[in-house]
Amino acid sequence: MEAIQHIIIDDTLSRIGNSQLAGYLCHAYCHAGHCTFERNGKKSRMEQGDCLIIPRRGDLVRNLQESADFAVDVIYVTQEFIEISTPRSNYGMKGHLALFENPIMKLNPEQQARCANNFAVIRQRLAQPQHHFYRDVLTNAVQTMILDFFDFHAEMYGEDKISSQNDQLMSQFIEMLEQGDYRKNRDIAYYADKLCITPKYLSEVSKKVSGLPANYWITRYTSLDISRLLRDRSLTFTDIADMFGFSSPAHFSRYVQNNLGAKPSDLR
Repeated sequence: MEAIQHIIIDDTLSRIGNSQLAGYLCHAYCHAGHCTFERNGKKSRMEQGDCLIIPRRGDLVRNLQESADFAVDVIYVTQEFIEISTPRSNYGMKGHLALFENPIMKLNPEQQARCANNFAVIRQRLAQPQHHFYRDVLTNAVQTMILDFFDFHAEMYGEDKISSQNDQLMSQFIEMLEQGDYRKNRDIAYYADKLCITPKYLSEVSKKVSGLPANYWITRYTSLDISRLLRDRSLTFTDIADMFGFSSPAHFSRYVQNNLGAKPSDLR
């Protein structure tokens, strides 16, 4: 598969929720103006000099509004190409989880210059398919961008040392959630058993890597998916309850009220 299929360049965020881009990670740098949006139930504002990273699930971005003078560079990269380009570092999972909660990084002038240059280099390399080492130079350009993102994030939040074992366990745990295992399994024991560890140890690993217990991530993924499905009026509450294996609509309603703060009918 050619590298150009793995990278898409854009100059607007308006297509971030397109189904064709579902498997891509979105990286954006704002040159001017601003945009606002909601994601994970939180309102965010991206302004000049800000960097935005959405790790897949662009369909969770809602109510995107771009100002008339909004100017942005956007690079969509497939998960496969990101994995090829990501250097050996245990910082990746910590950064991924932090971006899940807050996808915007406010950069200082020096960081802004680096970020803008990285985007320009990727655009330049993408336009050089005649290069005899095209895929390699493109991989190198994406890797430089990723390393700078790690550096920006570490500068803002600190760089905790994470063991390779903990990083791998957390990565496998999150991958199961990304695949939708929470729809039928919301007990931490299920995930611990899959990882051949105890529930207590999984929660300890989650706290070390993300600062939050494993149950938080199970509930977070579940709640966001339910919230998204509730916006689809073609689905009844019973349909959604069945998707998630709830024993009854009443049980589903209690779960939604406890974790999303309102009844399903009110959220819809």
